[in-house]
Amino acid sequence: MRSNFPTISCLRLWGRLAASCTAAILAASLAPLAAAQQVRAQTVATGLEHPWGVAFLPQGRFLVTERPGRMRVISAQGALGAPLAGVPEVAARGQGGLLDVVADSAFATNRTIYFCFSEPGSGGNSTALARARLSTDERRLEEVRVIFSQKPKVASSLHFGCRIVEARDGNLFLTLGDRFQRKDDAQTLDTHHGKIVRVQKDGGVPRDNPFVGRGSALPEIWSYGHRNAQGAALAPDGTLWMHEHGPQGGDEINQPQAGRNHGWPVVTFGENYGGGRIGDGITQKQGMEQPLHYWVPSIAPSGMAFLTSDRYGEDWKGSLFVGSLKFAYLARLQLAGGKMAREEKLLEGWGGCATCGRGRTASCTC
Repeated sequence: MRSNFPTISCLRLWGRLAASCTAAILAASLAPLAAAQQVRAQTVATGLEHPWGVAFLPQGRFLVTERPGRMRVISAQGALGAPLAGVPEVAARGQGGLLDVVADSAFATNRTIYFCFSEPGSGGNSTALARARLSTDERRLEEVRVIFSQKPKVASSLHFGCRIVEARDGNLFLTLGDRFQRKDDAQTLDTHHGKIVRVQKDGGVPRDNPFVGRGSALPEIWSYGHRNAQGAALAPDGTLWMHEHGPQGGDEINQPQAGRNHGWPVVTFGENYGGGRIGDGITQKQGMEQPLHYWVPSIAPSGMAFLTSDRYGEDWKGSLFVGSLKFAYLARLQLAGGKMAREEKLLEGWGGCATCGRGRTASCTC
């Protein structure tokens, strides 16, 4: 069902921590009231198992991933297509599986998509980025090719990261988790653990990446010192923003820039699960970036989008939206001078917000 109001599309995770769940795509409509915006959720589609990522296709359709390893096209009316053929094998256990998906900026002419997943292989698994072409009949993925694989693979079912953002220059950013037990790797440049990488659409390395030609440093690395980033988006000015899960407390919003160190696990506003400091228990150190915003206690952030449309009123334009898995709400963060000035909680109690993205208007999936 479609609303006459402008919408924020939402993907609701019912029973978000259960081994399996049935989920729905929702549309959250904003009544056009300047003084007090009202948000309501509207079911668009049901019957999905652990939906994780969504890409917006022409004619109001959705391309959705399900973590066990399925990808489907969903019509604007909410009809679920059959699982697409051609999806590669995924390591679907724990936090792993088929995760994010985005459509190429020129999808209308090239039908290209990019998706990331936990890739099984020698030594365990790791996050991989693939490109493919959605067939004309929308029944299969064609020309599937992995263009990046996180190194090294390890035996872990945790902290894959796996958010994809296409930059304005056409390169791709991919967030990569620290794999949990390898958290110290986030401070080294000879692994991809706890990093954001930047690659070309064919998997090549941009010549202006910050660590190209730097000894043993992996050339795909853009920034480091990250824990487990599950939200990323381009700001209206084209800069990359992201958020990442802290441990017990200390979830962060960061603006990763070329070559910068974001500190994990040396600096953090969180603590070990069950209590106790991490490392020296410090929150800042020279040469390490401070977050733009952090949460204590953790909200378990997932998904991120900037609202660029003016259809929701001037007060909302430029707002940053972040989903909370832990407290089951959608946060609207109002910015002032590049900093967080105010947080408003929307859709409280509707279930954990899984991802955010942009369709015809700015939109989020919860």
